[in-house]
Amino acid sequence: MPQRTVVIGSRSGLHARPASLFVQAAARQPVKVTIARDGRAPVDARSLLSVLALGAEHGDSVVLAAEGDGAEAAIEELAGVLASDLDAEEPR
Repeated sequence: MPQRTVVIGSRSGLHARPASLFVQAAARQPVKVTIARDGRAPVDARSLLSVLALGAEHGDSVVLAAEGDGAEAAIEELAGVLASDLDAEEPR
């Protein structure tokens, strides 16, 4: 099962807007993706409540994992989302 450790890039961590954007991206994937923190049990990356419950802060490491056709691509895309500062102001 492919997996990758990613450092949270958003200044507010995985809270509110960043978590919502991550969950939306996870829901678009063709495979189920899980996310885990600090050796805890992995949770479904498509569940906003589960992702928020991780309490992941800026600079924390999380582990993404997926299985099946398209797993590598799904992890790659979601790792990019997590590593980005989703709290940054949108360009006008």
